[in-house]
Amino acid sequence: MKPLTQVLGHACPLGLANVDTDQLIPARFMKRPRSEGYGGFLLHDLRRDAAGADKPDFPLNREPGRSAPILVARRNFGSGSSREAAVYALADHGIRIILAPTYGDIFASNAVKNGLLPAVLDEADVEDLLAALAATSDLAVGVDLEAQRVAWGNRYVAFTIDPVWREQLLNGWDDIDVTRSFSIEIARFRATTELRRPWMKPTAFR
Repeated sequence: MKPLTQVLGHACPLGLANVDTDQLIPARFMKRPRSEGYGGFLLHDLRRDAAGADKPDFPLNREPGRSAPILVARRNFGSGSSREAAVYALADHGIRIILAPTYGDIFASNAVKNGLLPAVLDEADVEDLLAALAATSDLAVGVDLEAQRVAWGNRYVAFTIDPVWREQLLNGWDDIDVTRSFSIEIARFRATTELRRPWMKPTAFR
């Protein structure tokens, strides 16, 4: 997994609340192999009309939102089912950071496991950022995971994230890598335990 430390770029002002995983990627597209990419199906039924044509006024269908690495949404983003494909669709589209007040728990966990940052901002800060993006669509937004800070214009606001998730993203670690980071402590515990409880060590039978 690629480490994530700082991102500076445009932000897509989605501005919707209660975006669930079925909206992020409708179930009918999940029959396709991941190798084909899920980015084209991101928010499909919101982005496109009944004939499958892009809605020109939807933020993801026009620049700079189309190629923005940052997505700004309102509360309860990623609620609903546990489908990890919702995160695949975001990642395959090129989004690395989501800024929202709250998330679905399973979605947020899946996001981190796929290298996406689900940064938790105060609701007022999200509204201020959405307003700024409405006024200046090509506004540069900077996200610093190490400092846990989002910056735009002359504003600097803090965000929160689980400290273990923060460490995983900063280092590009998956869950196995997190376990390996404690290899010295694990080895020390094993050695101490074998001395104190030698009867626990498996023996070979002949």
